Amino acid sequence: MRTLLFFLAGITALSAKVEFQRIPGVKPRNIVVILVDDQRYDAMGFLGHPFLETPNMDLLARDGAHFPNAFVTTSLCSPSRASILTGLYAHNHNVVDNYNPLPDDLIYFPEYLQASGYETAFIGKWHMGGNIDHRQPGFDHWVSFKGQGTYWADGRGTSRKVPQNSYDGFNVNGKRVPQKGYITDELTDYALDWLDHRQHTDKKPFFLYVSHKAVHADFVAADRHLGRYKQKTFPKPPTYANTPENYRNKPRWLKDQRNSRHGVDFAYNLPDFDLENYYIRYCETLLAVDEGLGRILKKLETRGELQETLLIFLGDNGFKFGEQGLIDKRSAYEASMRIPLLLHCPEVIKPGSIIKKVVANIDIGPTLLEAGGLRTPKYMDGRSFYKIAQGKDIPWRDYVLYEYFWERNYPHTPTLHAIRGERYKYIRYHGLWDVNELYDLQKDPHETNNLIFEPEHQPTVTHLNKRLFELLKESNGLNLRLAPDRGPTFPNRHPERSKAGQFPKAWLKRSE
Repeated sequence: MRTLLFFLAGITALSAKVEFQRIPGVKPRNIVVILVDDQRYDAMGFLGHPFLETPNMDLLARDGAHFPNAFVTTSLCSPSRASILTGLYAHNHNVVDNYNPLPDDLIYFPEYLQASGYETAFIGKWHMGGNIDHRQPGFDHWVSFKGQGTYWADGRGTSRKVPQNSYDGFNVNGKRVPQKGYITDELTDYALDWLDHRQHTDKKPFFLYVSHKAVHADFVAADRHLGRYKQKTFPKPPTYANTPENYRNKPRWLKDQRNSRHGVDFAYNLPDFDLENYYIRYCETLLAVDEGLGRILKKLETRGELQETLLIFLGDNGFKFGEQGLIDKRSAYEASMRIPLLLHCPEVIKPGSIIKKVVANIDIGPTLLEAGGLRTPKYMDGRSFYKIAQGKDIPWRDYVLYEYFWERNYPHTPTLHAIRGERYKYIRYHGLWDVNELYDLQKDPHETNNLIFEPEHQPTVTHLNKRLFELLKESNGLNLRLAPDRGPTFPNRHPERSKAGQFPKAWLKRSE
């Protein structure tokens, strides 16, 4: 692995592991990160959702900046969280699944903030390295829980077994503390308490990282929100139907996955799965997240810190509700890899900014380091979009790289690489005999029409395939990352539901 030391002229060295360089003339800014688990990019009221109410997310968009083209580089909890915290692709930080231990040589960007003088706190879901919740480097204050945690201490409201659920309560600075109430509210309470009782309130800038369990499945809403949307209807996405047209020119693995744990015909291997009810529960569970955001905004305002604090609100990956006949995430389709991203800081961000540049989770660390007055370490794959958020024009990427490595635990999705620009997406599968994909997202935002076989698009396919390998080479990503087998596996299909996909007609030939 490339070295994680940052050697430049004028560096201030505070430890053998973490070294940083300040940006002259930049005053470190207070920073709050609010990370939501599995929130879709379109699960926000201001985007025209038919019924979901998110007044505080809407406020961030109205008074700050919305990035509609924000993506994760791997749509899976642990790899994405590692990319956020390290600024690295999964092929460089080596967190490629949700079960294996963390590499011991990773550096998280809060370590640089902490070393430069920030008071730092982590509150919420860690979910990297398996079922752990002990304090991690870079944080003075620590509140976390094992694995997925649970919405209620007694597990009530959960309708199915979720791997890695824990009923062990919280780890608060090394002390085991029981969970008392609804987890979204309780994590917000911990965050507000820390803001009120920091040790160096007027002496140090602060960095607060709030990582919600919600809205990870199984979705359990707060009692006050139960039934809010029971009369609402969830319209199935255009690519939901099991029709020849929907699967024309699509990969065979996609049709195969329809009848699997992550497909709509055998979702989570439940014979009575109800997608519409599932989505309604998802929306109701998200309401407490928005309320928690509002409480944090109010606290910052009361303390006189709202104007100067950079608050960033984002998801760790998307979530499919029937798109391409699938649920969950992992794939390179829009509902899986696209995330909400909102920035708010009245001192530097123009209200109502809509920034269409393609940004990624690997850019979060560099962006927040710049807000903290620190240069981005050269080893990081991500880049700072802090100036872009301020409306400044700087050179930027044409495509973001996406990768997913096949998991034994959930064997339905193959190893894949993709690149996504403002118009085109190209998906390339590795290790299986199947069809790659090309989409013109300006004309086809729902990814219904795979253009991979169209003669007029062959130059685009050639160009994007070349660009994909250029990005892989530039980021040291030409070697596949493997991890030992850990945890359960879910290979089951339903014997009476949708069958395997057919061989693509475009490949059928009688002779050469």
